[in-house]
Amino acid sequence: MTTEMVELDELMVRRNGSVNPAKFVDEEFELHSIPAFDAGRPDFVNGSQIGSSKQVVQPNDVMISKIIPHIRRASVVGASSGRRQIASGEWIVFRSERVFPNYLRQVLVSDDFNAKFMNTVAGVGGSLLRARPAEVAKIKIPLPPLPEQRRIAAILDKADALRAKRREAIAKLDQLLQSVFLEMFGDPVTNPNKFIVKPLGDVATQVTDGAHHTPERTTHGIPLLSARNVLMGSLKFTNTDFVGQEEYERLRKRCEPKKGDILISCSGSIGRVSVVRTDLPFVLVRSAALVKLDPALVTPTFMEHQLRTPYLQGQMLMSAKSSSQANLFQAPIRALRVLVPPIALQNQFEKVANNVAKRHAELLEAEKLTDSLFFSIQGQAFSGKLFP
Repeated sequence: MTTEMVELDELMVRRNGSVNPAKFVDEEFELHSIPAFDAGRPDFVNGSQIGSSKQVVQPNDVMISKIIPHIRRASVVGASSGRRQIASGEWIVFRSERVFPNYLRQVLVSDDFNAKFMNTVAGVGGSLLRARPAEVAKIKIPLPPLPEQRRIAAILDKADALRAKRREAIAKLDQLLQSVFLEMFGDPVTNPNKFIVKPLGDVATQVTDGAHHTPERTTHGIPLLSARNVLMGSLKFTNTDFVGQEEYERLRKRCEPKKGDILISCSGSIGRVSVVRTDLPFVLVRSAALVKLDPALVTPTFMEHQLRTPYLQGQMLMSAKSSSQANLFQAPIRALRVLVPPIALQNQFEKVANNVAKRHAELLEAEKLTDSLFFSIQGQAFSGKLFP
């Protein structure tokens, strides 16, 4: 079977027209935007609520986001809802009878295409980066006959659906543990069990943050983590900076994370919380805070989940000082009002959390295998090796 290599220029929509919804204040539009994509459906919005002109799209149009960091978002416009379908300017739009929409969407999110797509990126307006449509148009993609496109899309869509189910299972497991927390301890807002309430600083032996000066970085060595490495419930040791042994020895005198400590993102993105669950040595910059707990008063997993509740998240956001970006400083962290239930009850929660963590790890391993399978199938599909 012959697979043609086609430049995206042949599929790209150049003049799809535009509309200014503000001129149609009472008309309800079907709006495709990046937030709508992330929510999993288009927004239905009156023209009076849309602030600028939008491009007109139609069913089966394929769109890819051109703005960094919102890359690898590709979408197919669905069947008409009876409203005019419009899209924000973040999208590059493709339309052709030669291409099956779901096939093209899969191509646009593939590793091979993404590498080429990133080579078209240029800076616009300071730090804002976006792909240049004129350069994207020069990228060649494999375009087999339509029946083969449909077959490939069906296989990849099924594999994608399996990946989505894995992610959903992991998310539900996280929700389950938060539900168990509320069942055992009650809502910290109302404190129905009348537990003791104290400032976080009173149940900690240390509250500090990372280096306030610029550490001397190296290409390898001891990981230097920042707020971007503190996720909700986990730490990410990819995309880190490093320091050498001498700099590490100096930095650890101020702030030395250990297994069982709590980390909080406290600059830019406020309030992501995770227990340190590794013995790997690392240090922090100013954008991450460290809380060392008094083990006689509170357990790490209990405190992590309490800090993740809407009540404590709200306290942190309200305490964040904002200039060019929000910052949560040490004093407001110490002042956070936390429940202090009996340690025996916290230990019970710890046991439940450990069991959930084992299942979580199993699901993560399954997710890795599913992703590996998907990318293997994807690579075969776009190299013409995915045989019937």
